[in-house]
Amino acid sequence: MARPGEDDPLFRDAAFHRRRRNGAWEVVEAPVMAAAIADSHAHLQLLADPALSLARAGMHNVEFVETIVDIWEDGDETFDGLQAWQVEAIQHALGMEQRAMCSAPRPSVPRVRIATGCHPHNAKHYDDALEQRLRERLRDPRVSAVGEIGLDYHYDLSPRDAQLEAFRRQVRVAKEAGLPVILHLREAHDDAYALLREEGFPEAGTLVHCFNLDAAELARWVDADCYIAFGGALTFKKADEVREAARLVPADRLLLETDAPYMTPEPLRGTACGPEHVVFTAARLADVRGAAGEDDPARWELLAQTYRNALALLDRAPTPWQEGGR
Repeated sequence: MARPGEDDPLFRDAAFHRRRRNGAWEVVEAPVMAAAIADSHAHLQLLADPALSLARAGMHNVEFVETIVDIWEDGDETFDGLQAWQVEAIQHALGMEQRAMCSAPRPSVPRVRIATGCHPHNAKHYDDALEQRLRERLRDPRVSAVGEIGLDYHYDLSPRDAQLEAFRRQVRVAKEAGLPVILHLREAHDDAYALLREEGFPEAGTLVHCFNLDAAELARWVDADCYIAFGGALTFKKADEVREAARLVPADRLLLETDAPYMTPEPLRGTACGPEHVVFTAARLADVRGAAGEDDPARWELLAQTYRNALALLDRAPTPWQEGGR
């Protein structure tokens, strides 16, 4: 799948850039975040420069990122490189602070945790050996969730019976490990919900990674105490049904995400997305929930709640299963 803006230049500052019709680039004013923000779903290793993106995110008060690693196709890059990315990001951030290219420069980088699992696209590869590989990766204390897992009946890149089997097995592994699951569901919500009702929703929690679900579909997932993450689609001009859903999800179930490098929010759609872009979705969510003014305390309490939700679900201490090495 082509990545939006993958051929765009890499700007070494904290500003957001958009291509103009004449081919030049202009700076887009970013929302100022007075509350810490979390990106609950990004793919750091797919970014052109993960360290640069982490630095930019930190400059815009994004203090937590959950990065997704597919156990079949993504290899070891994230596990091996994350510490180096964070060290390099600090150097980038110090340089950005000196240039003062954003409204709230600060030399820090987000805390990063990892979710790993077999995406439904790769379910045809899920076997005992791959499950053993998953179990080994889940021992890493940086891992805080199993994901993204689930069902995708839109592309059907793996047979549906293979998707169901891989999904079921990974839910069981997550429950054994005491970890939450991050769900990728596309045109398969009935089957996914039925499977989770059969297996039991993990006590550690369930995050529904949201593309374009409406309020009617989300209601049963909220009733099952799932967290619902809203990303760039919330900002799209024709996504009124997504905004209506975001109005109705209880604040203690709300999360923000990017799906970087995909799903870039407006007004930067068409450029590559990074965790830093979550601030545009955060601002839109606050507007949708009726807290539009930057001086409105309700705005910052809402966004602070999404941050607390992310940490409560995805930034816990290692589980006894992880520590026990069983």
